[in-house]
Amino acid sequence: MSAAGALQPLDGLIASLAVDIPDFPVPGVVFRDLTPVFADGPAFRRMVEGLAAPQAADPRAAAVGHTADGGPRDPGFDVVVGVEARGFLLAAAVALHAGVGVVPVRKAGKLPRERVSADYALEYGTATVEMHTDSLWRGQRVLLVDDVLATGGTLGAAIALIEELGAVVTAVSVVIELADLGGRQRIAPHAVHALWTT
Repeated sequence: MSAAGALQPLDGLIASLAVDIPDFPVPGVVFRDLTPVFADGPAFRRMVEGLAAPQAADPRAAAVGHTADGGPRDPGFDVVVGVEARGFLLAAAVALHAGVGVVPVRKAGKLPRERVSADYALEYGTATVEMHTDSLWRGQRVLLVDDVLATGGTLGAAIALIEELGAVVTAVSVVIELADLGGRQRIAPHAVHALWTT
């Protein structure tokens, strides 16, 4: 990232580095490839910091500030949940940045222990996601992270799993929101923090 890129608004920076791939994975779908953003160290850092900063997005998140002993700020979440597959990269980086743990939401058949599952529809098919039943505790505050919010099917299924386990989704952070596909409305009333809305 150039010095000019460091001063660029985050949404513009992401838009300038992402690559649109038409007709992928099926005809009629435009895939927004974020791997050039991941490969640019300074841009990736800014993206991770942006994803980690939705503290005011939902009133269920704790107040942000220093702890009584002057320690680090409460990020407003206890754990980051990432959705397979690009969401794993982002969630792990956000969790490391915030000093909390990370939990995966996997495609069906990938988790070895007892799990809960949810089916959902994509804009180009159907799928199932799963989580281990012991991956979250009741009342735990969750920041849910993924790369793209499109129709909301994947994130809606992930929210259902998190809530089935008794945890609270305090915010959903995504790099790109495809506003015309209505995903924000589908996962309402959950707060959405998007770095680039297109």
